[in-house]
Amino acid sequence: MKAFPEGFMWGASTAGHQIEGGNLNSDNWALEWLDGSRFVEPSGDACDSYHRYAEDISLLAAAGLGAYRFSVEWSRIEPEQGWFSRAELDHYRRMIGTCLEHGVTPIVSYNHFTTPYWFSARGGWSADASDELFGRYAERLTAHIGDLVPWVCTLNEPNLMAMIAATGFAPIGDRKTDHGGPSEAERNEIARLRSISARTADGWKPGILSADLEVMARAHRRAVDAIRSGPGDAKVGWTLALVDYQLAEGGEHRLDQSRTKGQLDWLSVSSDDDFVGVQTYSRELIGADGIQPRPTDADLMLTGWEVYPDALEHTVRLAAETARVPVLVTENGCATADDQMRIAYTRSALDGLARCIEDGVDVRGYLHWSLLDNYEWASGFAISFGLIAVDRQTFARTPKPSLFWLGDIAQRNGLPL
Repeated sequence: MKAFPEGFMWGASTAGHQIEGGNLNSDNWALEWLDGSRFVEPSGDACDSYHRYAEDISLLAAAGLGAYRFSVEWSRIEPEQGWFSRAELDHYRRMIGTCLEHGVTPIVSYNHFTTPYWFSARGGWSADASDELFGRYAERLTAHIGDLVPWVCTLNEPNLMAMIAATGFAPIGDRKTDHGGPSEAERNEIARLRSISARTADGWKPGILSADLEVMARAHRRAVDAIRSGPGDAKVGWTLALVDYQLAEGGEHRLDQSRTKGQLDWLSVSSDDDFVGVQTYSRELIGADGIQPRPTDADLMLTGWEVYPDALEHTVRLAAETARVPVLVTENGCATADDQMRIAYTRSALDGLARCIEDGVDVRGYLHWSLLDNYEWASGFAISFGLIAVDRQTFARTPKPSLFWLGDIAQRNGLPL
């Protein structure tokens, strides 16, 4: 066996808007229903996990996994500015309690992309006092659940917009067959989605992430201070999108610029945190004019990304060297309908993670994306990352072989040689 450290966390991740359903007060819900929306379908009931979370947690635990990262929805907790729902706070406290009852470590994300509609209506993250509003929300939430939560992620992938600006990287596109990077038209459409103001006469726009490091870092620090000042003693950090950028011919300057603006500057913020969350799926080749076509013989995920599990080892090393804090792999997985491909990809990614640990990198856990086949933003329900399939009509859960395979690894706390 390739043994992992004692206490290493094995689990899976989800996000509220992608699995809960009925997130009516969020900015993303409104965006999905716009005429001409790029979203191929609305989230709707999603996986109905708002009501079925106990079943999801039970399936995770029964398979042998011991950690569950999920997000709470700000738009449920503070549906109107300044008014906090005790009922919704209680709902998430019950979720955390259910994890603990099953011996599962809850890892709670305070924000996973979506924000309340009112937050977007006032200008989103770039508006004045956005950090103060997020800090106030974090303070109220921590007061209610902080005594039960050992790990907190403040913001999910706050560097994503900076990465898009630096490289044109598409987080999940509609490309299924071509091997190139996003076209100019696709990049324009990504920008359009992030600047729509036609929803209402008062100029509403979705409260997406800002590409400004200072803006997002300020919000993160407000939340960290609120969490550390509240009940409990949670380890706190944020999670970053870390594509494995690799050099293509003539791309030395572009690669250095893209990595610095999209990743290294953001990793440096984590140096004051308890950990940094690493979220990696694949690599991108950077040449003189940006992202290059993928190798013509490469296997592709349903997202259009290259199946390249070695990316995780590379980004974990980068994160550890830059942030100099413990690393928690908060997302890693393969978008495929072929579950054996998912297992093979994950096995290779874990081999790389084991090499990191053997070399002294402080890695605290591995959380697979995703526990469920869920709503993948603009691509709707067509893309399957999950360890568990979800029937679109009945919401019946069907565990895949990959769930039990990963659960067995977790129980052994090691990889068979």
